Amino acid sequence: MIFQPVLNVFLLILLFAPVVAIAVWMLVRSSRSSAGATGSGSSSGAVMWSLRTVMLLACFSMLLRPGIPGGANQTLATDTDIVIVLDTTASIVAEDWDGDQPRLDGVRADVQAIVDALITFAASAEQRLPLTTDTTALMSSLEILRPEVTSQSRGSSIGIANTMLRETLAGAADSAPDRSRMVFYLGDGEQTVSSEPESFSGSAGFIDGGGVLGYGTSDGGPMRITSGSVSGSGPSTGSGPGGSDEYIEYQGQPAMSVIDDTNLQAIAGELGVPFQLRDAGTALDLPEAPTSTTTYTESGSAGNVIELYWVFALVIVVLLGIELARAAMLAAQLRGLASRGGDA
Repeated sequence: MIFQPVLNVFLLILLFAPVVAIAVWMLVRSSRSSAGATGSGSSSGAVMWSLRTVMLLACFSMLLRPGIPGGANQTLATDTDIVIVLDTTASIVAEDWDGDQPRLDGVRADVQAIVDALITFAASAEQRLPLTTDTTALMSSLEILRPEVTSQSRGSSIGIANTMLRETLAGAADSAPDRSRMVFYLGDGEQTVSSEPESFSGSAGFIDGGGVLGYGTSDGGPMRITSGSVSGSGPSTGSGPGGSDEYIEYQGQPAMSVIDDTNLQAIAGELGVPFQLRDAGTALDLPEAPTSTTTYTESGSAGNVIELYWVFALVIVVLLGIELARAAMLAAQLRGLASRGGDA
């Protein structure tokens, strides 16, 4: 038997022990009363408290989530680390994806298929999520991901994450030299500082595949102001909390973010991976996984647990049904007594 309690076992005991003690005390009291009295009313009280005690124990057992080993789910094991370098400057929410939607919508859709680790960059590089096998955590981090605060923007370099990427890959290579590594760079290639972009060539030796994905159009898209507060309205899928209905302006007109595919192709060359211009109407073309990735046959089957909590849930439903039926019967009896009293 395997138990997977929804709360700590000691906390469950602390919550249920007083209630069960009261129910047992009422059961004993009802049993003593029925032993010294006659009639079905006395015995029915003891029976009901017995059922209530059983229901409490069934609730406790259900929250323990008992199960038995069994079943098998075939899983795909992989020996490949996937690192995602993501542009989080204001231009990532420029509204030229699928018409007038934020580019971040396209990024989220593409990352859904290529996840394990996330590195983002804005005015400075920041690792938002360490290497992990929890893809749910990654997608959750993307859902709450917001671009840098507009008022704090000092301009950005598309290569600002080069050092962090190299160190992350080097650390992964040292800890697991047998694993392969893939890197995906997602951005628009727009260099907004006067200096030349930093090179990613130092990471190329650690990479076994990946790609550079470009977002944006040559016509460009406007960018909403991001305040970083919790009360902004923002676009529905762009800035979200901390966003604004106002757009960034330049010389009295909305500033337009334009893709620079030349810079993106240069990054692809430095990393040694292909470049792919993304748009909503084209499916993402993922490269072949490195040969170190295992197959379903090689990874075999992972044990599963057959949940048994539903058995106790059924017991609870039946006992609640009895309680409701008894309550309805008592209510009918009271109405009958009241009507007879009125007739008298």
